[in-house]
Order: sequence, then structure tokens, then C-alpha cells
Amino acid sequence: MSINISTLLESRTACEKADAVDPLRNQREDFYLPQGLIYLDGNSLGPMPKKAFEHLEKAISNEWAEDLISSWNNAGWWKLPQTLGELIAPVVGAASGQIIVSDSTSLNLYKTVYAALALSEGRNVLVSESDSFPTNLYILEGITSAQQNIQRRLVGIDGDSLEELLDDNVAVVTFSHVNYRTGELLPIEELVKKTHEAGALFILDTCHSAGVLPVELDKWGVDFAVGCTYKYLNGGPGSPAYLYVAKRHQQVALNPLSGWWGHASPFAFEKDFQAAEGILRFQTGTQPILSLRGLQAGIEIAQTVDLQMVRKKSQRLTQLFIELVERRCGNYEVALQSPTDPEKRGSQVSFHCLNGFSIIQALIARKIIADFRAPGIMRFGFAPLYVSYTDVWDAAEALTDVLKTEEWREERFQQKHEVT
Repeated sequence: MSINISTLLESRTACEKADAVDPLRNQREDFYLPQGLIYLDGNSLGPMPKKAFEHLEKAISNEWAEDLISSWNNAGWWKLPQTLGELIAPVVGAASGQIIVSDSTSLNLYKTVYAALALSEGRNVLVSESDSFPTNLYILEGITSAQQNIQRRLVGIDGDSLEELLDDNVAVVTFSHVNYRTGELLPIEELVKKTHEAGALFILDTCHSAGVLPVELDKWGVDFAVGCTYKYLNGGPGSPAYLYVAKRHQQVALNPLSGWWGHASPFAFEKDFQAAEGILRFQTGTQPILSLRGLQAGIEIAQTVDLQMVRKKSQRLTQLFIELVERRCGNYEVALQSPTDPEKRGSQVSFHCLNGFSIIQALIARKIIADFRAPGIMRFGFAPLYVSYTDVWDAAEALTDVLKTEEWREERFQQKHEVT
């Protein structure tokens, strides 16, 4: 059955009928979600896969409590970063041997930028977006501060497009696949081509795309990539990130954080560093095994679904929400910040409103979870594996009611929290 947006806009019953024939409808059962909750914040933290309980229970009760240190060998602890990297690889369009699960996105960006700079002899400019997630900008700022000869150029400040900033001095371009504020989806293959034509290397941040829309790192010709696992890969709060290095760079690319896990013979305990072969050299220190075990369940789910099907549903969910909100909330100074073209939008929708923080708090009190980003951005993430068309209808109804009744003005919704 074809699901038509104009039909869904007619009534909640139409959304219920669409849910009944949705080929992804049973995926929600893979996740633990409290009864009556509408969760639209998977773009910040994905819910817990039910199988994560099993993986963590086994890791704690058997591997740690009973088998203790022998689990480094017998339970495969030592190889978990590589094992999980192999599981993530097909989810992001990478061939075997190019991904390691290790450290945080910030640390992995630092590693890849340094590695790319070292491969770009005679070039000293980093290019990124001014609207990139702040930690990415902070990492680049730290690099330019530590190396006085390295310069940073930002699209949106130093020029209006990548083309304006590319020249013979540019060593590295690092962009996010999906903008964390607006949900804008960038044409990565096109940007990589332009970057390579200028003689530079390209690093892609996949934090807001991996697991919810098709990613093709090999096909697009990306040189390096980083990504977190706690959003649409549902790996748990603070779960380790992943790092991609294209095979063509692996034997010469250097990890600036040369820890013992990246050594060719870590248990030889040699005094000098010799890098391991391939992607393994981009490991650094001892990894958090329990977090890796918790992550495994989320990756296993991502491996089993058709991401093209996920993408199509994502586009319908976001389009339905946009049209419902714009029809009902246009008189309340709520302005769309996301692209109107579904092909140029990731799996989130952002609206701007001066009272956005309080509005989101009022929705959360109604068990509709979304989030806020200053100044005034209300973000709604639509993860097709556990969000239904009926959820979208109900969320739009609740948002309309919060605005109409001005419930958001209540004092309890004005209190700022450390995490928004």
C-alpha cells in the first residue's frame, strides 16, 4: 500500500491505517520505550534496545564477575573495537577493515584532522562550516592554536560556499552530513569531488545520519569519517564513537594519539611506538568494555533493516509533521528552520520560536520528548524504527494545544536545566 501525505493529513484515523500497513511497524518492539511516551529525540539519544539488557547482563554477570581478566581473550574483549567496527561498516557503506570503534567523536575528529594534515604536505588551511556542531569547531580551534602555521576558514564567515574557500593552500575539508540545528542534508559526494579537485582531503561527520539514512563512505570517496553511536545507532549514553580511514590512506596515515592499543605489538611492552597495521593503528588507550557491549545491540538492529526503506519513511514522517505544524501553528510565530525539500532534509525537523525552551518543557510534561537548542530552536527527531505516523499526529496536536492555551507560560516550564 502506498502511503500518501495528503491522506495522512486528513485525520488521526488515516495515520492509524498507515501504521497498520507500515513494513517497519514491528521494529518498535526491538526497543524499550515507556508506555504512552512519544520519543522524538533520537537525534540526541536513541532509546535502549531490549537486547542491550542481555548483552550487558552477560558482560557483567559472566564475563566480568565470573571470568574476570580471562575475558580479554575468551570473551573477545580485546578485539571488540574491531569487531564492532566490522558490524558498523555496511551500515555506512564501508568495506571491511576501514572502521574502528574507539574513543569519542571529538577525539576521533582530532585524530583524523591531524592525520589528514600530515598527508597534505605544503598545505596549511582547514575548512569547515560556521554552523558545525560546536565541538568540531573547538577541536579545529585547538589544532590551529597548537600549530601556529595552520589556519581555519569557515563557510558562512569567510565565504558563502565551499568553492569560495578552496585554493592550493587548503589541506582538509571537514563537514557534517546533516546539520545538527536545521537538519539540512548536504550533497556529500559532490562536496568530496570538489575537495579532491582542489587537491585536499575530506573528513565527514556522520553523527546525525548513520543508522537513519543511507551513507556511502566508499562510494563517495570520503578520506576519513567520524560518527557517534548513541543517536540513531542507539548505543547508549556516551557510547564509544567510530572512526573511518579509507584503505588507500591506512599505511601512511598517522594517529597523533599513539597509545598502546594502536601499537603493532602491545604486549611486547616496547619502549618505542610502532604503529599497528591498517585501521588498528587508530586505537589509542584501553576501551570501555561495558559500553562497547551495550552498543552491540543497537548496531545489530541497524544491520538488519533496509536503510532505503527507513529513509522513505523518515521523509514521510518529517513532511507530515511540517505540514501539520505549519497548518495549525502559523499564527504563533513558529518558523520552520529545516529544508522544505525532503531530499535535502535529514531525519529531524527544527522550528524556531522565541519561547522554544518553555514550549519543549511543556511537551515533555505531556510525555512528548523533543529538545531545544539556543537560541530558540525546537528540534524534533523522527527515527522510523520506533516513531509512528500516529505519534507524529499526536505530537503536532499537543504542540498546537500548548501554543493555543499558552501552557508554556507556567512557571514550572521556565526553569533552565543544565542539559536542554
